[in-house]
Amino acid sequence: MTGPATDDGAATAGTAATLARVGSVLGTVVAPATGVSALLFYFGYVSTRAQLAYFGVDVDVLGMATQDYVMRAPQPLLVPTLGLLLLTAALVWADGRLRRWARDAGAGHVRAWQRALRAVGGTLVGAAGALLLAYPAVGRWPPYALVTPVALGLGALLLARALTWAGADALGAARGGTAPGTRTTAVVLVLVVVASVFWAAATLAQWSGLGQAKALARDLTRLPAVVVDTSEPLFPADPVVGQTVLAGPDGTATGQRFRYRGLRLLAEGDGRLFLVPERWSPAGSTYVVDPDDARVRFRFVDDPP
Repeated sequence: MTGPATDDGAATAGTAATLARVGSVLGTVVAPATGVSALLFYFGYVSTRAQLAYFGVDVDVLGMATQDYVMRAPQPLLVPTLGLLLLTAALVWADGRLRRWARDAGAGHVRAWQRALRAVGGTLVGAAGALLLAYPAVGRWPPYALVTPVALGLGALLLARALTWAGADALGAARGGTAPGTRTTAVVLVLVVVASVFWAAATLAQWSGLGQAKALARDLTRLPAVVVDTSEPLFPADPVVGQTVLAGPDGTATGQRFRYRGLRLLAEGDGRLFLVPERWSPAGSTYVVDPDDARVRFRFVDDPP
């Protein structure tokens, strides 16, 4: 008689072979280096967009190069990557313990464990599906963008593991492992897990960018100081930004009539400077200056107190 442990091994082997074929096809379509670069670009873009949006700047108007986003990607990806590696190690360890337990337990205990996995996994997937359908009502809930992919990914993972066991029990290891329908369903569930991980990582990258923006707003003196002379007024609404009317030796107005202090350089792109006041407030403004229409001087290191 074939035991549940043997059936489980055949199921896992069949699913692993199918996943290997899927990975081989994807590897021939998308080169590994290209895929990694695309992921770094995406997560760097998401983080940078959230960071600059806090100051009212649309990252798309900066004209940043692809390598700029790639260089910004490691910081928002570091914590999610470490967390994913630790979670994967924990899951591999737990799966090994379950395999040893299945070898010693009776068929009734194994089937009960399968039913528990299906129940928990189905509940999580159902909850994630309800959250997706209820997006218009709960989409503004702050944890929504993380809770939904985590519930969906974890539920799909549990269902995939339960299906491989159930498929092996139904078909029998001697007849080739998992049934084709069960194997395909397990592969689709694994792809759902991958998509959920991608979604959760993108959410964390967005939160990372927003967190960096808030930390920067608390101490904008880390940015280069800027003195701007313009011919047209900027109409500063921030009290920290000082305006001085310039005059020539004879007391008449010069070409550059206004001088502004108390500004910091936030970003530069597409031939324009994006300046913020030294102290940011919820009502703070970001000023856009064209260097061709203004005289700009920078101080990259503040004078010591």
